[in-house]
Amino acid sequence: MHEDIERCVRAVQSKDARFDGWFYTAVVTTGIYCRPSCPAMPPRPENMRFYPSAAAAQQAGFRACKRCRPDATPGSPLWNERADLVARAMRLIADGVIDAGGVPGLAARLGYSVRQLERQLVAELGAGPLALARAQRAQTARLLIETTALPMADVAFAAGFASIRAFNDTVRGVFALSPTELRKRANGGLAAMSGMLSLRLPFRLPLCPDNLFGHLAATAVPGVEEWRDGAYRRTLRLPHGQGIVALRPGPEHIGCQLALADLRDLAIAISRCRRLLDLDADPVAVGELLGGDPVLGPLVAKAPGRRVPRTVDAAEFAVRAVLGQQVSTSAARTHAGRLAAAHGEPADDPAGGLTRLFPGMAALAGVDPATLALPAGRRASFAALVAALASGSVDLGVGSDWAQARAGLAALPGLGAWTVETIAMRGLGDPDAFVPNDLGVRGGHGARTRCSTCGQTASMRSTGFLPVRRESRELPCGHVPKHQNLRNASWPARSGR
Repeated sequence: MHEDIERCVRAVQSKDARFDGWFYTAVVTTGIYCRPSCPAMPPRPENMRFYPSAAAAQQAGFRACKRCRPDATPGSPLWNERADLVARAMRLIADGVIDAGGVPGLAARLGYSVRQLERQLVAELGAGPLALARAQRAQTARLLIETTALPMADVAFAAGFASIRAFNDTVRGVFALSPTELRKRANGGLAAMSGMLSLRLPFRLPLCPDNLFGHLAATAVPGVEEWRDGAYRRTLRLPHGQGIVALRPGPEHIGCQLALADLRDLAIAISRCRRLLDLDADPVAVGELLGGDPVLGPLVAKAPGRRVPRTVDAAEFAVRAVLGQQVSTSAARTHAGRLAAAHGEPADDPAGGLTRLFPGMAALAGVDPATLALPAGRRASFAALVAALASGSVDLGVGSDWAQARAGLAALPGLGAWTVETIAMRGLGDPDAFVPNDLGVRGGHGARTRCSTCGQTASMRSTGFLPVRRESRELPCGHVPKHQNLRNASWPARSGR
């Protein structure tokens, strides 16, 4: 979009927040770059330069605006919608792959050479993988500087910098302030308390929290997840240790409290929380497409900004999807809770009732299926799935190839279309995933496969909504029996959860 100069200028002059994260505006006369909705007076069009990423603007010599803080905008929705090389690379960079294995490690995960990877990223984003990772480290460093009282040396290494000098140079280059000056502007930061961090996760308006948080609370695995004091809480398995997150919906941001065993996991934990709530989505674009349908339009207008919840761990979700085959939500929670209690590592949660991490795939691969209270066929499916995930023959990671992942899942015994598409929708985040044979979707069409009012099946109607069929699952037809309530997950606080 940054190449459409006229459109970008209009967005900046109107301070349109919908374009935040889609592109960045640099001002040649001041040497700063901003988000499109920056509250400062818009510069002259001839002084504007547009970049597809913050890293590209930084690489061109511009520093972040201190007023609008462009590094804190939601990310581009394109990286979650697409399955090509650039999108997969961006998801892996956000998940900390470069910090762990460098650019060669990123290229190896994607199956490309370093040269091919750099060429494609520079062509589309104006910056290579190292510059993109540097921009992410700068954002992580700013969060730690402003929200903790950690010594600067600890901040530097927790943010992923290899040296204090690189940390100082990057912070000064991106924010035009030294780390100490940045902390002073934030009133000295907050007291460091066992790794507890309080953050705000921005999103694009509108957001309908009822179905998003209601579903997460209704399907929470005992000991691993809970709804407490108006927040969804869960344990996290992270590269350097475990963590606990509490996510609280707000009108303009999601309140996020993180307790981490190792602060090096901060950027990865934030990325996974954003992915869980689909906070980088563009609800206006989705609403325009679904709202154009004469049947769905009124339903979209009634509850704009609906999002399908995703997951912090696709492998965990795949196991839970198999456990939930052909049983009620309550039974699926019971099965998953028993599995976590028996095989998950203990978690320490003084502030709540979380007791376990969900077991890793290596631990589950050693479980005797005969000990599971499941039908024989589902035991076989469980054993085949965890073996495939543990060995890596099926890859559900953030940088995985969606088509290959689907094919790998479909080849396993007992994983039919419902299970594969459910995992693709919530585990992989594929916006084209759709489950027309899901009971909820079929319920929206009444007792019959075809809607008695319009004569269409869920699949027939959904083809008009590519590539946002994932969201259309919430609104399958519109001709809903009166006893059905499309807001299928009320606020947990109101339902007594």
